[in-house]
Amino acid sequence: MTGKLNLGMLFGGRSCEHEVSITSARSILAALDPEKYSVSLIGIDKQGYWHMADSIDAVTHHGSVTGVPERDMNESGDIVTMRLHHQGNLVPADIAHLTDIPTLDVVFPVLHGTFGEDGTLQGILETAGIPYVGCGVAASALAMDKALAKMVFKAAGIPQAPWLVTTHHEWIVDRSPTLHRVEHELGYPVFVKPANLGSSVGVTKAHDRQELVRALEHAREFDNKVIVEQSMENHREIECSVLGNQAPEASILGEIRPGAEFYNYQTKYLDDKTELTVPAPLDPDTTRSVREMAIRAFLTIDGKGLARADFFVHRDTNEIILNEVNTMPGFTPISMYPRLWAASGLPYRKLIDRLVGLALEHHRSKQHLKRSVRHDAPR
Repeated sequence: MTGKLNLGMLFGGRSCEHEVSITSARSILAALDPEKYSVSLIGIDKQGYWHMADSIDAVTHHGSVTGVPERDMNESGDIVTMRLHHQGNLVPADIAHLTDIPTLDVVFPVLHGTFGEDGTLQGILETAGIPYVGCGVAASALAMDKALAKMVFKAAGIPQAPWLVTTHHEWIVDRSPTLHRVEHELGYPVFVKPANLGSSVGVTKAHDRQELVRALEHAREFDNKVIVEQSMENHREIECSVLGNQAPEASILGEIRPGAEFYNYQTKYLDDKTELTVPAPLDPDTTRSVREMAIRAFLTIDGKGLARADFFVHRDTNEIILNEVNTMPGFTPISMYPRLWAASGLPYRKLIDRLVGLALEHHRSKQHLKRSVRHDAPR
């Protein structure tokens, strides 16, 4: 392949992390080398419509699209919705009104949470035959569903905090068994989380039954499946960035000291009170064990490209507990994933180049597979 790569950057999306996605996309766009990439910005608004955009700000925080050039509008003045076509073509709903349709060499899906990080978008890109940055359908879906991920990690022998799952049906039929199980199997305090969200959206810490009921009701606003997890008191929060395909590498470690009782959405993206220590002040043996477990967790879900693995490390015993694996971690200026790689000797711009290279490498590795019907196949 010669010349610039045609890179499509997908951002926005329908999830609760729409604004985080826009912030991440803005950072990546500013870092992309204009000598290497010709960028097509594809904004997904909060209603799920795809739009070609001239700037990141074209998809606003209100989910509308502004500043769309005339060539992207149909005769009635409505914005033309785009869709991905086989082998990287973007095709508008009314093709007669758009002449300069880009063909994409690779897509960077900078979407966090549901409808972007959960395998749904990855499935669209796989069907279209377009290389893309990050984990595939199965790994993305598995990591997003914390309940399923915990079962897979348990089967792999990776230590985790005690947990249980409750469903919408169980809660509305009779909430007593759920409350009883939490109090007798886990005890207080506990964390209550929607099973399929990220960025700590909908997460609450409960210290008694009254708070537990409120926390479960709150989490059910975001998902029909809710996880209740024993709080890891007297543990440190440690994060590790993973990069690679078949032979992934682990970054140096970082430690988070939240400015609130726990590392919630407010402390992640809105406040400046959280302390991030890089490298994490751990002894060499514990550091090595955390990095090895990060790679092990990544390979367990068949990760590709990138992920951030989050851990709890006991302050006294150095026991290591896996919290979760995030397959499209934030790329905001303060996000831990790029920060850890920068501290490991891989600066932001080169990290993006590496991720694009890994996407193309993984796509090429699948080209010899007999996965589609050939016209000359015997009948």
